[in-house]
Amino acid sequence: MVNCPKCGVQLPEGARFCSSCASPISSASNLVTGAPALQQKQSPIWYQNYYRIRKKVVAIANQYWIEDQQGSPLGYTKQKLLRLKEDIRVYTDESMNTELFRLQQQQIMDMWGTFAIIDSGTNVCVGKLKRQALSSGLVKDEYLLLDPNGQQVGRVVESAGRGLARKWIPGGGLIPEHVAVEFNGQEVAQIKQQFKIVGDIWEVDCSRVPAQFDRRVLLGCMIIMGMIERQRK
Repeated sequence: MVNCPKCGVQLPEGARFCSSCASPISSASNLVTGAPALQQKQSPIWYQNYYRIRKKVVAIANQYWIEDQQGSPLGYTKQKLLRLKEDIRVYTDESMNTELFRLQQQQIMDMWGTFAIIDSGTNVCVGKLKRQALSSGLVKDEYLLLDPNGQQVGRVVESAGRGLARKWIPGGGLIPEHVAVEFNGQEVAQIKQQFKIVGDIWEVDCSRVPAQFDRRVLLGCMIIMGMIERQRK
């Protein structure tokens, strides 16, 4: 047995990803034996087991609230109307005085977009998202979950049947979107949209997501699906 260099969890020989924090294990030199891992400072609100993203019903620009299971607000974001690249800022509230984190698109064309999730206090990238353009455009919504170095640790993917129905059947845009969150090929969560003709509510239960995985990467994916994917439907 060997230890993950990030969180210290014991892993079998030859493991490619940590089963706890989803960190990629690229080679034997990355594995640490017999030594405790260094613990990083973490903001506890981004490691909870449940989140809801709620869209403001009447608004010129897309506006969303991030909430916990009790409905308490954790963050607020508003999409810019005119932009070449998506630059989505998440603040503590509607005053937009205190920025928590941001989603920065790394290409001009969002169809092929990779989005860096950056902690605003430290300016450190906590993870990335990559939209699978061909699949998301024609068949089903699909995003890759990447670590800060751009290595894949998981994905968010819709079933082909639901995706085809939503994209191509008349009125399919009203079908609620359900997507699976996968790590190491195993489903650990689902992102579910409630049925609403006006407005959107997205929910995710993260209780089986690796404990050390920063939930802002998943929240970023939900925000992007709400702001970008839904407007294409």
